[in-house]
Amino acid sequence: MDYTSRFGLEFNPFIKNTSDVLVETTEFKESIYRLNILLNTRGFGLITGDPGKGKTTIVRHWAKELNPSLYKVIYSSLSTLTVVEFYKHLVRQLGFEPKFRKSDNYRIIQDEITRHYVETRITPVIIIDEANYINNGILNDLKLLFNFEMDSKDRAVVLLVGLPQINNTLRLVAHEPLKQRITMNYHLEGLTKEEAKTYVTSKLSGAKCFTTIFTEGALEGIVNAANGIPRIINKICNACLLIAHNQSLNEINNDVVMLAVNEIEIG
Repeated sequence: MDYTSRFGLEFNPFIKNTSDVLVETTEFKESIYRLNILLNTRGFGLITGDPGKGKTTIVRHWAKELNPSLYKVIYSSLSTLTVVEFYKHLVRQLGFEPKFRKSDNYRIIQDEITRHYVETRITPVIIIDEANYINNGILNDLKLLFNFEMDSKDRAVVLLVGLPQINNTLRLVAHEPLKQRITMNYHLEGLTKEEAKTYVTSKLSGAKCFTTIFTEGALEGIVNAANGIPRIINKICNACLLIAHNQSLNEINNDVVMLAVNEIEIG
């Protein structure tokens, strides 16, 4: 018997699977609402949150649901690129062969975004993940790169996603023009204790588990240890399943949670 069978799970919902269980928390819904406003207004947006709060999960889900006949999604997590490399990357994502000179690539990007917007009525949605690591030169260029008709029109959505430190970078005088262009700025705080418990039970339900695996004390222990961070909840719950299976337990109690917490802290 493997550990998923022991607990009546079709799959382990606490690790990355082909069948991910999406839990629509309050912050998830609020984030999607804010992102949809950005979609309608276009321009620059910013989503921040500490590691493991679910920024990338939310943004990828949102982007995946966009109608491809209306939006062209360009996703980049290559945040350590130089300015020249960033331009070449965008040109490739737009379906062109990059030129040697930055100015030529700049023209290709602007022309193609304009063509999408004016001729095909498709809005480019450019998502830059891990934006807190982005090169300062790229930040300096973003406002220029997406400036159309003397700044009178926004023809694309540019979404920066990253750790809260990016706000400190944007407060620098050099980045004030870009900061002023940001029309949507949302910070993920994390799950409340009740939401964290619902998160665990929803994940289990999504994996077709209809029995009680975690005791109330175990759930309380997980929630307290994870401090509202979905990624940590997943890591603890995954470790709990493996430890309990190894001990031939059919129910996870607080002792198992303590072992799991120690295990992931060591890891």
